[in-house]
Formats: sequence, structure tokens, C-alpha cells
Amino acid sequence: MPTHHRIRSVLQHYGTALFAVVVAFRLTLLVQGLFPYPFLFLFFGAVMASAWFGGTGPGIFAVLLSTVVVEYFFVPPFHSFAVSTSAEAYFAAFVVCALVASWVSSAKKKSEVALKYGLDQLEIRVSERTAELMKTQAELAHLSQVLSMGELTASIAHEINQPLTAVVTHGHACVEWLSANPPNLEKTRQTIERIIQDGTRAGAVLSRIRALFKKEAPAKDWFDMNEVIHELTVFLRDEAARRRISIRTDLVPGLSKVMADRVQLQQVVLNLMMNGMDAVADTAGRPKELVVSAREEDSELIVRVEDSGIGLEAETAEKIFNPFFTTKPHGIGMGLSISRSIIESHEGHLWAVPRPSGGAIFQFTLPIRPKESDD
Repeated sequence: MPTHHRIRSVLQHYGTALFAVVVAFRLTLLVQGLFPYPFLFLFFGAVMASAWFGGTGPGIFAVLLSTVVVEYFFVPPFHSFAVSTSAEAYFAAFVVCALVASWVSSAKKKSEVALKYGLDQLEIRVSERTAELMKTQAELAHLSQVLSMGELTASIAHEINQPLTAVVTHGHACVEWLSANPPNLEKTRQTIERIIQDGTRAGAVLSRIRALFKKEAPAKDWFDMNEVIHELTVFLRDEAARRRISIRTDLVPGLSKVMADRVQLQQVVLNLMMNGMDAVADTAGRPKELVVSAREEDSELIVRVEDSGIGLEAETAEKIFNPFFTTKPHGIGMGLSISRSIIESHEGHLWAVPRPSGGAIFQFTLPIRPKESDD
């Protein structure tokens, strides 16, 4: 604030104090005849008003003016600045009360100003924090979009990686069978059939992704889960033999067929079996075994993939289904997250528990409905 504005404000405050005391003096003269003793309460009002609007300085100034006026006009001997012995206590009490009134009024005013200032600062900070929060939300929204794109890319890569890897593996096998002398045409024919199957499966996965972008419904149909498990067991037979892993199935004949997306469920079971094979690959001192079973229980189809691998800690059993959480040195942490999403989209549930004899059990359920309900 400029100096001349400050001086003007100070003069206004002290002028207000002078005016308040003058008003209190005139009103006291008017009502003095109505009371047998000096009526000095109006001066307290002038002091409090001066301290409230002007602060401590104008409040003390009003006390001094009031003291002088009261001593000269209302404390005997009148019209004199002397104070009689009988009026000393009364006059002293007036001065003390005037000082207390000034202090209380200025203190309350300071508290109110401080409170108002605090509220203003709080409002400013809230506005600033709100603006920061909106900026942060915008940044988080952008980050979410980036992460969603990354997750989608990882999902697509994971979905088509396995069939494409199998195509390459079978391609190398074809070269070896054809390089033999004489060429093993029967093995070559079988390997080419597997290449066709894997290529078809990769194309089906891409079709499902394209349908997802178009918001098309999954291509659900009735199929036998035992057939899917058997096909995958045959498909992984060579890889399991290379790793010296035994794959065993425990399938109940005549299982009810399920209405589901065959390709998606095939991807789930394949992912669980591949994870199980990875888990038992580095174990030593016990058989490397993978057991795949399927059974019906309480109107549900239950598929279990058990491995004799390194095991699963209880606190990790749920975390492994979170996106990007992985226990593999070179894993991306998307397979189980995608698998759970697929199972839940089929109104099922996928979870994992430690295997009592060592290793882990991954299992999922699918509801079994009568065919009539879907026709």
C-alpha cells in the first residue's frame, strides 16, 4: 500500500475513535440526569467500536480520550482533572474496564481478520489444488490410455505368440524330415498338418481380436472340453518330451458339452499347460509331471492343470492374475490376466492354489447349461 494511503487510513481510524468518544460524551450528558451516579457505559461502547474498526492504537486512543473526558466532566470534583478520594476506586475501575474492553475488542477483531485471511488462503489453496488435481487427472487419463495401448499390444502379442512359435518349430522339423536320406514324407505330412492347425489357430485369434474391436459377440458354440485337452496334449507332446516332462490326463468320459468360444478356451488351457511346463522345467529330485483333468461338479465343468514345479506361495496366488505381474525372468505378466478375463467373460472363475504334494494347481470352472436353454 502506498504511503499516503497508509497515512489516510490511520487518520481515518483515529478520527473514528475521536468521533465515537464525542458521540458517547454527548449522549452521556443527555442521560446523566436520569441516573443518581455517573452513567459511563457509553464510553465503553466507544472504546470497543474504536478498537474493533481501528485496531489496538485507535482503541488505546479512545481509552485515553474517554479517561480525560470522564475525569473532567463526570468524576468529582467536576470540571477539574483532580480526583477526589471517594471517587478514586470508581475512576480506577473505569480505566481498567476501558483498557480491558479495548483489548478484548481488538483481539476479537484480530482473530476475525486472521480467520478470514486463513479462509481466503484455504480457498486459494483449494482452488490451486483443484486445478492441480484436474491436471493430474488429465495426465492420469493420458497415462491410462498409454497403458491400455501397451496392455492391448501385450495381449495381442501373447495371444498369437504361441501358435506362431509352433509354426516356426514345425517348419524347422519339416526341413529336417525332408533333409533325411531318404526324406521322411510321412513325418513331413504330419508336421505340415500341425503347421496348418497352428496357422488356423493364429488366424482365429486375430479374428477374435478384430471382433473385439467391432464389439461383436464371441463365436460361441457347443464343444467337448475333453477333445480340446486331448488336442493340446498331442500338440505339446514333442515339447514336453524335449523338456523330459510327463503329461498325464485324467478325463471323465461323457462330459457335458459347454457353450463357449472354443479358440479362447483353447488359449486358456494352452497357457496354463505352458506355464506348468515352465514351472517344472528347472525342478530336480522329483518327477517332472503335468496332470490335466476335467470333471463335472454341481452343474459346473471343472478343469485343473497340476504341476510338480517350484510351488506357489499363498500371497502370490492372487497377485499372479494381475496385469504385468510375473514370476518368470522374461515373462510379460499378461497370460494369466488374459486367461482370467476370458473365463470370467464365460461366467466362470479361474484361480490358483498350492499343490499339497508340491507344485501348483490352476483350475477354472464353466457353467453347464442344457442345450435347450441356448437354442
